[in-house]
Amino acid sequence: MTANDIPKTEAEWRSKLPPERYHILREGGTERAFTGQYWATKAKGTYRCGGCGIELFSSDTKYDSGSGWPSFWDALDPERIVEVPDRSYGMIRTEIRCANCGSHLGHVFPDGPEPTGLRYCVNSASLALDPAQEG
Repeated sequence: MTANDIPKTEAEWRSKLPPERYHILREGGTERAFTGQYWATKAKGTYRCGGCGIELFSSDTKYDSGSGWPSFWDALDPERIVEVPDRSYGMIRTEIRCANCGSHLGHVFPDGPEPTGLRYCVNSASLALDPAQEG
């Protein structure tokens, strides 16, 4: 998807996305733990932004954090993720958004495994898995 293909208005986003995905991607919502499509997925492939399709994470960096959301210890390209301070709900966290379309992905925490020590905690509804091709 090119920049010209990304919806420009919230009405365009609303018409493009199913309600739950719209709420998470565009309104910063969160799915309940252990309910998302990818939290326990072990399939190989590339995880793309559920809003614009840009490649964000590899299954090679996905791990079971025990949190109930898909977790990754690294992004494919840090330039594709924007970090934003989040002080909602009386907590201090770092929200992550897609740098291409601005969609809410989840949060990043400094409690992940080596080699990065990061845990990108992402809503399944913010992702689309592009399975690895065999052969």
